[in-house]
Amino acid sequence: MMIKYDEKIDPEEYMRLRQMVGWGVFPIEEAAAGIQNTYYIVCVRDQGKAVGCARLLWDQGYIAYLADVIVDPAYQGRGIGREIVERCINHLKASMKPGYKVKLNLMSAKGKEEFYEKFGFVVRPNDIFGAGMDQWICL
Repeated sequence: MMIKYDEKIDPEEYMRLRQMVGWGVFPIEEAAAGIQNTYYIVCVRDQGKAVGCARLLWDQGYIAYLADVIVDPAYQGRGIGREIVERCINHLKASMKPGYKVKLNLMSAKGKEEFYEKFGFVVRPNDIFGAGMDQWICL
């Protein structure tokens, strides 16, 4: 296993990862637009093949959103998801100006709430979807 992290993913790789975890798919053009308008991307590769990713959306004010934290099921349980989330949070912190306070939001997949609580996210229950979570990141 040769795990490497980079900051780009192509729409086809992104859609393949979504399918692997049972998430909905949509037109490649839409995926490309989403990727293009993402503030920060983490892509995990094993020998060049995308095996995980996450997108960080930020208005460069006080609201950010952690989206699409995906790890290929064959690679789960190896700390890759943790590393992806940490990289996104650290990138956000490094981009903030002194005194900034940013609320980082996400929508957890059902059953994954405990994973995000380890990073300081607060569970917000929902009867239909996994919990919405947020945290204020302060410097």
